[in-house]
Amino acid sequence: MPQEQYPHRSTMQTSEGPQVYKVGIYGWRKRCLYFFVLLLMILILVNLAMTIWILKVMNFTIDGMGNLRITEKGLKLEGDSEFLKPLYAKEIRSRPGNPLYFQSARNVTVNILNEKTKVLTRLVTGPQAVEAHSQKFEVKTLSGKLLFSADDNEVVVGAERLRVLGAEGTVFPKSIETPNVRADPFKELRLESPTRALVMEAPKGIEINAEAGSLKATCRTELRLESKDGEVSAKLLMP
Repeated sequence: MPQEQYPHRSTMQTSEGPQVYKVGIYGWRKRCLYFFVLLLMILILVNLAMTIWILKVMNFTIDGMGNLRITEKGLKLEGDSEFLKPLYAKEIRSRPGNPLYFQSARNVTVNILNEKTKVLTRLVTGPQAVEAHSQKFEVKTLSGKLLFSADDNEVVVGAERLRVLGAEGTVFPKSIETPNVRADPFKELRLESPTRALVMEAPKGIEINAEAGSLKATCRTELRLESKDGEVSAKLLMP
């Protein structure tokens, strides 16, 4: 009875047979995947070639890059070098026997900072002038002898002789204190005050001596020689 009711079920199973399902990428999807893989390989090869070219052009080696060499004592630069940003270093020096040059289109500034990054000393070399900003400025010889010193209170010249080569002489707006004023050999010494008085004072004495020439004193109103405790001695030759 059951076989008579469903005779078509057995005939359908025998006529169709087993079904096969294909697994994978086919058609235009497969072609796109191959294209992307090929493009990726080309990009990798180009990137590798560019990396090798940059390494060759920049002269990358185990010791450094280009003119820059890494040594045990620090960094070594060979040839001209250009820094586009500030350079921080403990010591900068040239090779033995070679000079050290600092070149700039505008100026070269050297700053000395404290722990709080406050400028203590500044040296500026520009096209117009050389400026030094510090509490005290000193110039010494190799042996340590002071030649020149300047601060807020005084300016000290430590050389044995101060020589002024100006054609118009030397102008002192205020007083000058010195033990000796003399001219070069065979040169005239002139002390002049064009619009005011010329005063010379000394606690023990003033000596004016012209060994190989004449002495001339000229004034407009009055010439006074005064001694408070002693006498005024002079040899006067009247024409």
